Amino acid sequence: MITKKSLIYADECYQIMGLAFKVSKKLGFGHNESYYQKALAKEFQDNRLKFKEQLRCKLKYKGADLGIYILDFLVLDKIVIEIKQKKVVSSKDIDQLYKYLRAMNLKLGIIITFSKEGARFKRIVNLK
Repeated sequence: MITKKSLIYADECYQIMGLAFKVSKKLGFGHNESYYQKALAKEFQDNRLKFKEQLRCKLKYKGADLGIYILDFLVLDKIVIEIKQKKVVSSKDIDQLYKYLRAMNLKLGIIITFSKEGARFKRIVNLK
């Protein structure tokens, strides 16, 4: 049975999702992802939640730079947030976030989708 205590960063996720629901309610449906991202950044700022936006993350192998990932958000230096404007999270979205987590050696990412039905989220855990 999954309990709040067994979830990674449960309290932090609760706070982040509360802000996402607030953005969804105020903005409504149909805007570009970038507008939801800007609104969420404003909520993070207003609620004094430490975050980095459009963070560039280098992928390295044996000291060599292979490329760069660009994360929508890194919150509290430990949770990667990806914003999507669609109803369903695809396996491609999950794979993308999982790559970010592995590249940064982080445990948790959240895909937040904004759609006609409101804000929804999917937690992605890096077990390695």
